[in-house]
Amino acid sequence: MLHKYIWHNDRIVPVEKARFSPGQAGLLNGWGLFTTMRIYDGRPFAFDRHWKRLATDAGRIKLPLEYEAEATREHLARLIETNQVKQGCARIYFIYNQAGYWASDEPMPNVDLLICTANLPERKGPARLTVMEHGRHAQSPLAGLKVTSWLGNVWSLDQTSRRGFDEVILLNERGEVAECTAANIFSVSGKEVRTPPLSSGCLPGVTRDVLLEIAGAQGMSISETPINLQDLFTADEVFVTSTTREVQPVSQIDARQIPQVRGLVTSQLAEAFSQYVAQSL
Repeated sequence: MLHKYIWHNDRIVPVEKARFSPGQAGLLNGWGLFTTMRIYDGRPFAFDRHWKRLATDAGRIKLPLEYEAEATREHLARLIETNQVKQGCARIYFIYNQAGYWASDEPMPNVDLLICTANLPERKGPARLTVMEHGRHAQSPLAGLKVTSWLGNVWSLDQTSRRGFDEVILLNERGEVAECTAANIFSVSGKEVRTPPLSSGCLPGVTRDVLLEIAGAQGMSISETPINLQDLFTADEVFVTSTTREVQPVSQIDARQIPQVRGLVTSQLAEAFSQYVAQSL
């Protein structure tokens, strides 16, 4: 649930007072970017990593990023304080107002900045996954971008939830595992840990990137290699990662049970990630 106040461009306003317009073409067309970051003890985690991805994605979709990182960080800190968030999450949105024919001549910035905070999603226990073919198009010029035209993900997750699953594994046009709708996926066979490469069409998740960096200190490595469903079906352990999930074990994929639900490797990486967070704040 969203908290009471949001940051809109240059000020904090109650969420019900925020004004948006059908003339903001990017708002209705989905020409925008967003990122979700975790708030621990009132402080946002990995802001610089999230900002770097936003800036990279802005360049790819030709969105003029007219806001500075440090100013945005300060806006976020003020909003966290106003909403009195201790444990939760935040989203930063950039909406391109001048995109397309249906833009209006209202006085507004080229790009709207919107920041909101919310409670953490309630998740208990390991994740139960199902599978969707053609859920990702690896060759799309928008593959791997966290754009606001998010219907494919929201719709897929809704259909999955109706069937009693927590998330869905999205296959690309080559039949390879790409990711879930809002999480990266990893397989463990023995001590071999694998995750799909970015060429699969997956998002370069922040938690994914952290694990790729810190795995070596745990005496293991994570390879970015193409994965198919059979690799997941025969894995000893499977886990997913995201800002709100951190490192979450997987218990089943459709009717197949994962042999080691909270296996040694998953548990070790989850603990290593928690330590990284604590040292980073």
